[in-house]
Amino acid sequence: MKNNTTSSEDKIKTKKPALTNAQKQQRYRERQKLKGKKEMRGYLSKEALVCYELIQQQTQWSDSIILSNAVRLTYAAYKNGQIGLLNNWLNEHDL
Repeated sequence: MKNNTTSSEDKIKTKKPALTNAQKQQRYRERQKLKGKKEMRGYLSKEALVCYELIQQQTQWSDSIILSNAVRLTYAAYKNGQIGLLNNWLNEHDL
């Protein structure tokens, strides 16, 4: 007759090893790519950092939302022929 209890030896064999931080980050990036998202990296100028901090304080938006909206607004300015106007405004205001 077989014993229905599981031995501690069987439990040890079925336990999965914990993921490293690098593995967790890789899985996160893969999930984001599957959602159609793209990772962008870069450094902000001093002027852009001031703008970022003001926007973040006023809106409580995450970095991702701020970056996404910045790209969308820049594209809208481009499509409407307003890139020059936008760039001049930024330069006149030392931003």
